[in-house]
This record gives sequence, structure tokens and C-alpha cells, in this order.
Amino acid sequence: MLTKCILIIYPEVYETKLAIFKNNDPVFLKTIRHSQEELSKFKTIPEQTTFRKNSILNELKKNDLDLSNIEIIMGRSGMVKPVAQGVYEINRAMVNDLTVGVMGMHETNLGGLIAYEIAREWGKKAYMANPVVVDELSEVARVTGHPEFERKSIFHALNHKHVACKYAKTMNKNYEDLNLIICHIGSGGISIGAHQHGRVVDVNQAFDGGGPFSIRRTGTLPVGQLVHYCFHSGKTEAEIMEMITSKGGYYAYLGTDNIDKINRLIAEGDEKATFISRALAYAVSKEIASHYATLEGKVDAIILTGMIFDSEQFLENVKKRIGGIAPIALYPSVNDFEALGRYGMMVLKGEVQVKVYE
Repeated sequence: MLTKCILIIYPEVYETKLAIFKNNDPVFLKTIRHSQEELSKFKTIPEQTTFRKNSILNELKKNDLDLSNIEIIMGRSGMVKPVAQGVYEINRAMVNDLTVGVMGMHETNLGGLIAYEIAREWGKKAYMANPVVVDELSEVARVTGHPEFERKSIFHALNHKHVACKYAKTMNKNYEDLNLIICHIGSGGISIGAHQHGRVVDVNQAFDGGGPFSIRRTGTLPVGQLVHYCFHSGKTEAEIMEMITSKGGYYAYLGTDNIDKINRLIAEGDEKATFISRALAYAVSKEIASHYATLEGKVDAIILTGMIFDSEQFLENVKKRIGGIAPIALYPSVNDFEALGRYGMMVLKGEVQVKVYE
């Protein structure tokens, strides 16, 4: 048994989550909450790095943790340049790209920035696994309808790959042996991908692109209406991007992004919440069904993952539409900590080849 531990850093919009894993098991979990007032002092997301880093170090110190056993640090994946799946050491080139937002700016970028800073102070190494920009799209999936635009791969790669491997293990098969459709609905976005023998050959662009609306994102909008809105709403580009990426979906319709609260409203029969939930289930089902064509009708299973599936009504509204395509596997908890802990253990054991980011 290994005695060394892994520190995991997982920033979200108003929270910084951290964990310490030992032998695939969490020995410490903590969520540090940041007020809007605290974060409003920073003009950009990367400027929050030192503030959040110090919050983590203070929390570890306050809990009298023995940090001498922490061997490596795993950071939540950020929006770096498109890469192949795998584990990457966080190096200066990656830090530079996270800082400038080479593929976009999101709180996920802080995972790599904070992990790199702490690792440098402690004389350790920091890593990132399956970042959101893992790109395995087929060439035909990149075509949009106009040569000025190309579809990009930005999705919840870490959890997609993690639940795919977990499911494959339950079937006594390898992930690379299966064709899967995976639907991830997280606390903000949604991604639905076609996994063909270990590669995500098609998936909606989950950050500011298309697909169904989600908890906080608008998903695909009517193109003509969006163009008109951009020119006539009086809003800035930044305000419209905020609307698309963090003020749409359930949040825009229901005034909340709290999944527990939304599920409770649905269970209590709230008419508006029930209708919007049904609309999302409809949109999700259409996107899932489209990948039956992507995979040429050869689908081994459909995997549904995310807390939203704790709502029996939502789950049934999806299942009744796509249940005839393939068997359905349910993983309602999105456990990126578990995924990062697993990859961290593979690094410690030398079971994975760490890739170089360039």
C-alpha cells in the first residue's frame, strides 16, 4: 500500500473544493465558499489565483493536516489548447495558456494555476487529467455549415471518461471495446457525447456552443434571433456571453440553479418547474437519440450522469424517449474527485504515461 497522498484542487464559480486522497480513498474533503463580494475585487479569473491558493493553505493549516505525505497535486482541468486524452504535467506553457484563456476563460482554469503554484512552493509536481478540451472529434463532426466556423470539442471529458471506464468494468470489458452514448448534466453545463471504441467522436460544445440548454447555459439558440439580439439589445459582448454561459437555462427560467430545490419543486408539482424540466428532458432525449446515427445504430449502452437524474420524474421523461435505443446505466453523482484521485494514483504507481503539454 502506498503511504503517499494526493492533494486535489477543484475550483468552481463561488467555491474552491479540495480533497486529500490516499490509496483511492478520500481522507479529507472540504469546500471553501467565496462570496460574490470577495471575488468582485478581482478583474479577471486568473487574478483570483493567489487569493484562492491562500484560502486552501489556510484551511489545510487550520485542520492540522500532515502535509509531508502529499506527493503530487491534481488540479481540475482547464481550457488549454486541444489535447489528446490522458494525464499532463502542469508546466509553464500550460500556465501561460490558462492565464490568457487560449480556449476561453472559466473558473476551471484556476485548477491548473493554483495546483502549479502550490506544487512549486512545495517542491512537488502538479498534474491535470482529461481536460475539458480533449479533442477526438471525427472530421465530419467538425463541419458546421460555413467554412468560417468549425465545431470545437469542449466538454466534461474527465467525468465522461471516468464513468465510461466504470461502466466497462462492470461489464467485464474494456472501455475501448464499447460504443456508448454518455449524457453528463452538471451544476452548470451539459454534454452529450458519442464514444466509439474509446474515442469521443462527436459531442456538443458544452461551454458557449450548442446542444440542449442546461442548469445555467442556454445551449443552441435560434441563430437569426441571436444575431438580431446582439445588434439591438444594447448589451455588450461580455454581457451576452455571460447570458449564454452562466445566466441561461434553468437559472433564467426558474431563478435558481440549485438542483435540490428544482427537484423539490418538481416533486411538489410546481407547474413552471415541471414544464421546464419536461422541456429539458425532451431536448436531452433528442440529443441522445441523434448519436444513434453517429454510431451507425451500434450502441452498447446509454450512460446518464448528474444529480438532476435524482428526480424520478426527469429520469422517467428521458427514459421513455430513449429507452428503446440501448440499455441505460445511471451514475447520478458526478465525482470528479474520485476520477482525479484515480489518475493521481496511476501517476504514483507509474501506471500511466504522463504527457507533455506544448
